[in-house]
Amino acid sequence: MYRAFRGTRGARILVGLVVILLVVTLLALVLKLQVISFILKGAALTLSLALAIIFQPELRSALARLGNSRLLSLFSGSTTESSDFLSSIADATSVLASKRYGALIAIERKNELEDQHETGVEIDGKFSTELSLAIFHPKSALHDGGMIISTNRVATAGCVFPVSQKEMSDRTMGLRHRAAAGLTEETDAVVIVVSEETGRMSIAVDGKLTRVKDLEELLETLEEIFLPQEKKEDDETLASEDRSSDTSDSDMVSS
Repeated sequence: MYRAFRGTRGARILVGLVVILLVVTLLALVLKLQVISFILKGAALTLSLALAIIFQPELRSALARLGNSRLLSLFSGSTTESSDFLSSIADATSVLASKRYGALIAIERKNELEDQHETGVEIDGKFSTELSLAIFHPKSALHDGGMIISTNRVATAGCVFPVSQKEMSDRTMGLRHRAAAGLTEETDAVVIVVSEETGRMSIAVDGKLTRVKDLEELLETLEEIFLPQEKKEDDETLASEDRSSDTSDSDMVSS
């Protein structure tokens, strides 16, 4: 709940309401204002309903996070991303960034993005750099929306994603970045963003938006998300090889 409320306009409203209630309650107790105390007690139910209305976006985000928790996701399907497929996504994103084509690519995980699929145009095509360039070309009819990848295929394009209501620390981030953060706040999807103005690449996970500096960092981040076990095994293999190399070098020096 704290993560859902943090950094939102609703958080400031909540702090203001709490301060007002504390001040009024303390005054009623100190000055023995019985009528005010009676009103505060009687208004508790009404106040709770009002808070539910005021904080509807934040409550929705919090419930979505609960639904996306690891415990509940055990009962969902599994993702099918492979290292080669992740590499093709990273390569396509790098090409889009070099051409400064604004892009918004959502990779579906355990939660299906049915609501977002309905807002776009069905593609159902094999993912490729050429297809990405065609969709996100500035003169394309679908370039302003998001692309959704499901089971290693481009399912839909031109989709509308929910926009995050949280304040962005970086003022240069535009509507695409807010849409990426908004979708990952409500689902477990991973969203890649390419800025049309700067060509910078970013990745959003669990409502957190992070910039990546190059192709290698993007691919490494994707592998850490989708292939954590393989990534760990590769790191252990490289570390073992480094230790073996250091041991052989030291043996050569001693001999």
